[in-house]
Parts: sequence; structure tokens; C-alpha cells
Amino acid sequence: MSKINFTAEWKEKLLKRFISYAKIFSTSDPESETTPSTERQWDIANYIFEELKTLGLSDVSIDENGYIFAYLPSNLENDNQPTVGFIAHYDTSPDFNGENVNPQIWKNYSGEDLVLNKETGFTLSASHFESLKKFIGETLITTDGTTLLGADDKAGLAEIVTAAEYLLAHPEIKHSRIAIGFTPDEEIGRGAHKFDVEKFGAEWAYTMDGSEPGELEYENFNAAGAVVSIHGLSVHPGYAFGKMVNASLLAADFIKSMPENETPSTTKGFEGFFHLTDLKSDVSEAKIQYIIRDHDSGKFEARKKFLAQKVAEFNQKHGENTAKLEIKEQYRNMKQQFEGKMHIIDIAEQALKDADIEPKIKAIRGGTDGAQLSYMGLPCPNIFAGGMNFHGPYEYVTLESMAKAVEVIVNIATADKTQIA
Repeated sequence: MSKINFTAEWKEKLLKRFISYAKIFSTSDPESETTPSTERQWDIANYIFEELKTLGLSDVSIDENGYIFAYLPSNLENDNQPTVGFIAHYDTSPDFNGENVNPQIWKNYSGEDLVLNKETGFTLSASHFESLKKFIGETLITTDGTTLLGADDKAGLAEIVTAAEYLLAHPEIKHSRIAIGFTPDEEIGRGAHKFDVEKFGAEWAYTMDGSEPGELEYENFNAAGAVVSIHGLSVHPGYAFGKMVNASLLAADFIKSMPENETPSTTKGFEGFFHLTDLKSDVSEAKIQYIIRDHDSGKFEARKKFLAQKVAEFNQKHGENTAKLEIKEQYRNMKQQFEGKMHIIDIAEQALKDADIEPKIKAIRGGTDGAQLSYMGLPCPNIFAGGMNFHGPYEYVTLESMAKAVEVIVNIATADKTQIA
């Protein structure tokens, strides 16, 4: 059974903490080569760093790349328990505006459509987003229709910090040593690139970065990013006959050659895709950005070869070196890293049940820091953080979902990990 009595006072702390995080502009940038990829991420990193010190956590640190570590010492009399970690990321997705986030609170949601912005009429519709009906009676936190919310993953941040604060305030609750890690740049696939696993010192960890309550995930996409650069030839349009090569038109031709039924909006379950994420072009140059995803490693490799073949065919049609392809690996399916280590999943599953949540064990149609960390020697499945409709203006989270996530963290912290480890 759960050992947490999460009163209205604690829920209010959790709500205020999440909103304070959500308001800090911290969007990452895939074009940048620095870590963090944006200077603005330091604002939230330093804010959290100071907060963790103020709360009284041990060995709080922040390194030159923005990785934050902190620890909650064990209070067990005979401590033979492994150190377990909880991880979240503080950047938000560059897919949508993350500046001037203005969260709105809707108490005792009744299931109706919500007009998020009266000036524009922007509405969060329960008929379009049927998942809203699951949260009738709860406190919804939404956007104002002009930004994303940032529940991915500031809900996870708030949950981990609040769980640590709760355990510090309740020393009668016995728990193992807990490691806390917060990362930059997860949204651009680089959240774990400079994570110091040895310094973190946990035997395993959980990312609090999933969606609706109950999610527990230890399978994810294999992932790569691809850039197709196309070279044109700019000539004054009045003298362009037989000379101009319009890179924008060539880019349109290349995009049209890709499979129409292998995109995020036309695939589900274990089906992979090519996702056109960005297009910048003028007459002389075009840059097309894709992400490549597939759960199956063989199909993933085939997708990369397919894209390379498309570029080769394009050059045969339009001239040698008209297009150039660059592919960068991002992360791999972490499933195989849990062979012989299923106790890590069992503990989380029981923690969900003890919080009266039905476990929903499924594969992620995406990735988390945990995918890379698992290959770096830190097995790291993913647990729900409560947010819905990530990366856009329809994003929302409920206070009750976040409170349940705090409960799950406490349940894992207090679980006996020696019996099945």
C-alpha cells in the first residue's frame, strides 16, 4: 500500500512548483552545437539548482553542461538497498512556441469544451481530444492557446522535486538512497549525451517523462536525424531561362518522392515512419530535416538505406551532387538492456498498483533520456508524468495526475529492492 498522505496543502505546493517551472522559457535548439543548446535553459537550470539546495538535499551540483544532480540519503537503519534514480528534462520542444507560457487552471473540469483564448476563440475540444473525458472532476492546467505548456517534462521535474521534499518532511517514512538527475536538450535527442552515469551513482533509474497515468515503458523507437541539403543556382528571373535551378522546387520534388503513408499521422503501434520536421529554402539552397523512427532495428537500418537511395536517385535525375545527405544516430530501443533485469520493471509496476493505478505497459512512440542512459549502463525505463497532447497549444496536465506520479515515486523509494534485485 501507498505510504503517502498527499493533502491539499501538498497538492497546492505541487501546482505552484509546476507553474513556476512552466513559465520559464527553456526551449532547446537542434541547430546549436552547445550544451545546453540554448542559453535560456540556464535560467531554469539555475532556478532548480538553488531550489534543491534550499530544500536541503545532499550533494547538489550543476556542471558546465547544465546537468543537475542531487541526493536524498537513505534513512534505513540497515541500509542494504541499491541507490535508485529519478530523472527528468527541463528543456521544452522547439516544435512550438515556448516563450511567455501562461498556464490556465480549470478546477473541477466538467467535460466541456474550453475556450483557451477569447481573442482568437482557440478551443480545447473534448470531442476532438476524447482523452479529456478521463479527467472529469479534476483540476486541468492548460495553455492560453499561444504556446505549448511544457508539461513535457516540467511535470516530471515538479513531481520529483515534490516527492523529495515530501520525504524530507516525513522522516518516519523509510526509504533507500535516491539520486535525482535533471538534464537539458532531451527534446533534440541529446539529453543524455554528457550525463555522468558513474557520478550519478544509481544502479538503475526511472525517467518521469511519460504521458497519461499508468504508463510504464521500456521499449522505444530506434531514432536518427537526417538532413537533405539541396543546391540550386540563383539567376535574375529576367535572365533565368535555361540557367536557374530553383532549390525550393527541387525540395518540393524530393519531399513528394517520400512515402505518403509512412508519416507520424499515418502510422501507429510498432509502425515506423519518416517525419518531415523542418524545411528552409530559397532559390539557391534548401535544407530538409527528417527524423527516422522504427522499433525494429532491422527495419530502422532499412529506412536509413531507403533515404540514402532516394538521395542517389534524386542526384541521378537532377545532376551529381545536387543533394547531400547527412544522418546522425540519436538513440536506440532500450528493450534489450532489460534482459535479466526485469525486477526494475516489477518494482515500478507494483508502485503503480500500490497507488491504485492500473499499469499500462507499452512501447513508446518516441524516446526518452532513458533510452540512451540504458545503453550507457544505467537501465532506465519511463514512467508517466501526466501530460497530454505534448508539443503544442492543446497540451494539458491535471493536478491529480501529477499527484499520483509523486505517489509512485515515493512508493518506489520505499519499496524493498533486495527481495527481487
